[in-house]
Amino acid sequence: MNQQPANSAVVRMGIDIGKSTFHVVGLDFAGKPVFRSRFTRERLIEFLARTSPTVVGMEACPGSNWLARKATLSGHDVRIVPAQFVKPFVKSNKTDLVDAEAIAEAMSRPTMRYAPPKTEAQLDLQALHRVRQRLVSNKTSVINQARAFLLEYGLTISVGAAYFIRDIPSILSDDQNGLTPSMRNLLQELWQEYRSIEARLLQLRHQIESIASADDAATRLTSVPGIGQLTATAITAFAGTGTQFKSGRHLAAWLGLVPKEFSTGGKQRLLGISKRGNPYLRKLLVHGARSCVLHLDRIKDHLGVWIGRMEAKGMHRNKVIVALANKFARIAWAVLTREGAFYLRQPQQQ
Repeated sequence: MNQQPANSAVVRMGIDIGKSTFHVVGLDFAGKPVFRSRFTRERLIEFLARTSPTVVGMEACPGSNWLARKATLSGHDVRIVPAQFVKPFVKSNKTDLVDAEAIAEAMSRPTMRYAPPKTEAQLDLQALHRVRQRLVSNKTSVINQARAFLLEYGLTISVGAAYFIRDIPSILSDDQNGLTPSMRNLLQELWQEYRSIEARLLQLRHQIESIASADDAATRLTSVPGIGQLTATAITAFAGTGTQFKSGRHLAAWLGLVPKEFSTGGKQRLLGISKRGNPYLRKLLVHGARSCVLHLDRIKDHLGVWIGRMEAKGMHRNKVIVALANKFARIAWAVLTREGAFYLRQPQQQ
């Protein structure tokens, strides 16, 4: 394929990332493509090393953080573009080269938003949280499957892991409940699978807690009500230092904890929350907010007083929970971006 002409001035390059093949398109100052090329993984690193420093863009996808680190070492200014912002620039038929050109064109927009490259420590911590998320899902699947099997024999277990843990041993040990030997053996295997998942989750929890104890930002985040070590490490893993957001409101919007808007003709219409961004982190913040709504002191704690005011207005509890999760996101941004800052739960002045 065509290589970069010697007399061309490439101001930005778009790279479409593949597993073993990478497509690159370079644009000049006017936005006109001046070269298109395809590289293997090794050849691409060599190409970036010998090319004059320029702006290099790629979609946010698996492998983008690795390539961003390699391009940065070669002196390039790296931009990672979220995939949903690249799609409008894809013209006509979709090909790898068209995608690479679309990435380069998307970077030309002055209002384009980028995802900051993540460090290796962030990626390692993200991996821990994603493995934990998968195991929690597997644990729920085991419980639901076992409960469904038992219903076919007229045996019921209430919804929830606590009831499953309480009831399944007695069901398995009861020889008079009508379970066939085959089903009893299968349920015994599911019970053992559940216990092994719980043991693995406990191990991951200890790993995450040890990381949180050694990390200054995570330690300061745990001063916020509703944010424990699990949520604190999730924030540092997925949001980093928070400096990519202009304010705490932007972080809350990134997490989808703000109303989705559909306004036209001068008429504003606000819907439910947008649910953009990372669903795992949003779920942790909402769970923390739910705990605070149930247990936070309504007299001595500032957030408790705020919750009391919302409840006095007759606001639905779920709306209060989501609004409190939004507050947590904004407070977390302030703690992250201000070195040494803690959240102070000062008592109300009498």
